[in-house]
Parts: sequence; structure tokens; C-alpha cells
Amino acid sequence: QVQLVESGGGLVQAGGSLRLSCVASGRTFRRYTMGWFRQAPGKEREFVAASTWSGSTAYADSVKDRFTIARDTAKNTVYLHMNSLKPEDTAVYYCAASTAVVASVVLPESYHYWGQGTQVTVSS
Repeated sequence: QVQLVESGGGLVQAGGSLRLSCVASGRTFRRYTMGWFRQAPGKEREFVAASTWSGSTAYADSVKDRFTIARDTAKNTVYLHMNSLKPEDTAVYYCAASTAVVASVVLPESYHYWGQGTQVTVSS
């Protein structure tokens, strides 16, 4: 099994930045597909960003050119750098991992392990 521990959420003003961290344990991190999702009250969980085994990345159109996903293999950690934050970015952000082959990185059902979520609030 894999355990994911998230941190870095908080309250920021519109236009500000945050860095979320997700530390993984239990398996070989370098072979995980890692994803970030978010969910606002009353909304469906939506894809934000992903990093595959091969090192490729993917982003939702709503965050492209503002958010960056990065991995530190030595620390078993994946990061989400969030810049130019907007009030509509307010949500609980979840880290997710898959130790199997992933057909589509944007689908929540592709991931077997999830973190507890961390709250990001952007004020206007």
C-alpha cells in the first residue's frame, strides 16, 4: 500500500502563490504516476495536473501556464507550484498516486491512493 501526506495549503490573496507538497511512502516512488485534483463545495472533483513514470506532464486548461507539477525522487515528493492564484482556484486539493499503468491521467478512477486533502483559499 501507499501512504500520501500533503501539506502547504493556506490562505492567499488573489495574484499570490502557494506550493503544495505530497510525500509518498510504501512503494518505489520513481515508478508512480502522480496527480493533483481539487474539489470545491458543491462541485465535482476535477483534474489539475499529473506527472507520469516517463516524466511527461499534463495540465487542465484552467491552470495551464499558472501551475507547475514537479517531482523530487530523492525525497519521494511531488509538488504543485501555484502562481497567479484566482478566487476560483479555492478548493480542497488532493494528491493521488497509481502504481499501475494509467490509461488516462485526468480520470480520478485511474488512481489507487489518495491523500487527505489540503485547503487552498484565495481571497479577492
